[in-house]
Amino acid sequence: MTETPNKKPYDLGERTFAFAKEIREICRVTSKTLLNIDDIKQLVRSSGSVGANYIEANEALSKKDFIHRIGICRKESKESGYWLRLLFGDDQKAKSLFQESRELVKIFNAIITSKK
Repeated sequence: MTETPNKKPYDLGERTFAFAKEIREICRVTSKTLLNIDDIKQLVRSSGSVGANYIEANEALSKKDFIHRIGICRKESKESGYWLRLLFGDDQKAKSLFQESRELVKIFNAIITSKK
């Protein structure tokens, strides 16, 4: 697998998979309370949806469907960033994951712009 100098996977499918996996790891070690359990579930769902919709986009039957799926990837990346900030605030690992969610948003936005 090709990697960029900052050690992030160049393959977007692998990158979105790694993002969802890291989210699950941070959530696994987070104490669950009545206040945060639903937020954790939302974060896990949205982070997994990024990669799942990227796979769907690559199997799209039309350009319109492809753009729609990539748009969902962008939306779910933004949502993941929201839940990360809400749940973890200034935690260093969460900041790294939040930055990754922002980078994914930019990548998906560039894909949508180039396909239109």
